[in-house]
Amino acid sequence: MSWWDAGDDEDEPEFDESSVRVRPSRRGSRPRTKTRPQHADAVVGLVLGVDRGRYTVMVDENGPDERTLTAARASELRRKSVVTGDRVDLVGDTTGDEGSLARIVRVLERSTLLRRSADDTDEVERVIVANADQMLIVVAAANPEPRIRLVDRYLVAAYDARIQPILCITKTDLADPSEFLENFAGLDLPVVRSRTDDMPIELITAELVDHRTVFVGHSGVGKSTLVNALVPGADRATGVVNTVTGRGRHTSSSTVSLRLDSPAGRGWVIDTPGVRSFGLGHVDPSNILGAFSDLAAIAEQCPRGCTHLPDAPDCAIVEAVDAGELGDTGRARLDSLQRLLETFR
Repeated sequence: MSWWDAGDDEDEPEFDESSVRVRPSRRGSRPRTKTRPQHADAVVGLVLGVDRGRYTVMVDENGPDERTLTAARASELRRKSVVTGDRVDLVGDTTGDEGSLARIVRVLERSTLLRRSADDTDEVERVIVANADQMLIVVAAANPEPRIRLVDRYLVAAYDARIQPILCITKTDLADPSEFLENFAGLDLPVVRSRTDDMPIELITAELVDHRTVFVGHSGVGKSTLVNALVPGADRATGVVNTVTGRGRHTSSSTVSLRLDSPAGRGWVIDTPGVRSFGLGHVDPSNILGAFSDLAAIAEQCPRGCTHLPDAPDCAIVEAVDAGELGDTGRARLDSLQRLLETFR
């Protein structure tokens, strides 16, 4: 008998690798799956604002059960942004009772998306608002001085997002804005003038009814003051312009959607923080030409890759304007287009 047979006991059990004890996973024994619940019982809500990971959402807008509640984003949406203006599906406690918390499980398709980047070389986009159909660009005639290039950038962003821009120039009692407005004479751009002591609230309200309008503007131009006048009780913080730098102080720190109620009807005012720069690194320049439908039709005759700028060879638009084919406004519209396209040089 060999030495390894010594001491064998036929009554002892035999062991193999199948007998090894396997500890259950600390995460549970339930296998992972990519199948997600359908949430057929979800209710639709409108995101009004975002604050430190909590979303203020309105459910049953204009309906008999309209209510506002607080929601958190579901873990499966951790890589998808949820912004003011989004339509979302909600589950969980959607009563809106104090202390309740619903869960956002789905972001519905967006009709528009207004974005900006940190600068023109940064292709990482910052989403400002979803589903807006108008942009009210607020500019002061003075204090602070109006900046043509910043307005150009707002217009480019609006055209890229297919949002209708409106220009509101405030503080016209401090300076005549006529010379400034000549820069935009070639655009189909509605203009509203406002005095410090006489804001045309009814006129502006008429432009906002039945629309979701995002307000943008340089700090200190009176944007928040205008919002407070349009939406009583909004209580948006207002500031003053520094007399040394000529710059306004940032007062609005987040984007928030406010309901506009008026005898003429309802709408939504979406107030945004004031900015001193508006990067366009995410914008496709071809979308800018599309905002000039008459010029876009002529551009089909341009050479491939034509920039439509003054130094572009054989540009059909430039030739048509020089020949007087676009009438009295043709030159102004071409100048406006070229100035917007210059922002991408």
